[in-house]
Amino acid sequence: MGYDIERFVGYVNEGLLCSICRDVLEDPLQAPCEHAFCTACIHGWLVHHSNCPEDRQVIDVSLLRPLYRYMKNDLNRLQLHCRNREYGCEMVCSLESIDRHERECEYSQIPCSNAGCTVQIERRNLDGHLAVCEYRSRECPNGCGFTILSAEDTQHNCVAELRTELELLRSEMICRVEEAKHEMESRLDSQRRHMVQKESILQNEIEELKSQMSRMMSDVRSLMAAERQHRQELEQAELEKREL
Repeated sequence: MGYDIERFVGYVNEGLLCSICRDVLEDPLQAPCEHAFCTACIHGWLVHHSNCPEDRQVIDVSLLRPLYRYMKNDLNRLQLHCRNREYGCEMVCSLESIDRHERECEYSQIPCSNAGCTVQIERRNLDGHLAVCEYRSRECPNGCGFTILSAEDTQHNCVAELRTELELLRSEMICRVEEAKHEMESRLDSQRRHMVQKESILQNEIEELKSQMSRMMSDVRSLMAAERQHRQELEQAELEKREL
């Protein structure tokens, strides 16, 4: 839907009106046939139709384009009243800046910021309302440190609140201790498995070293026997040499 034409000051060109809602264009789009529409209006129209509502030419969402720059400039220069005029705002500004003004307008109806309060109040009166709102919160005057709502003043019990808080803290501490315990046990199991695996690897390496040592000793004995045999052969050869 567009901007209500009754809010505008002075004459509004027909070309700046939405061809569907007949109000002043809001977030406008233009069809190839140059008819302009509010984005929300034309999207809603094309859900059930496939043509321009003005001249019935076939159109599709993909064919819609932004408004011509000169038309956009004319649109932005239009002067209109703030939507909070009925509440007392007398501001008149350009369409280009109306949204910024209305976001900050002192006459805007805004919700109370206190949880549980459903009151809608003018922005300029919010501080006064918050001071007396039955849902406003404050720190307990008895010094327990809890934040209480005015509506709960008669029900607030410092001892009961502190006991409840203590129980919650105790439960939270028990949970944290259990979590730390489980984490430590998990780490110990992981380290134990790692040590067992490491021990197995070392044991295999020791057995391999023993096997290598045994082969080396066997080789040494074989070499010593070969050396004795060689020495005996040399001695025999020496004897034979002397005899010759």
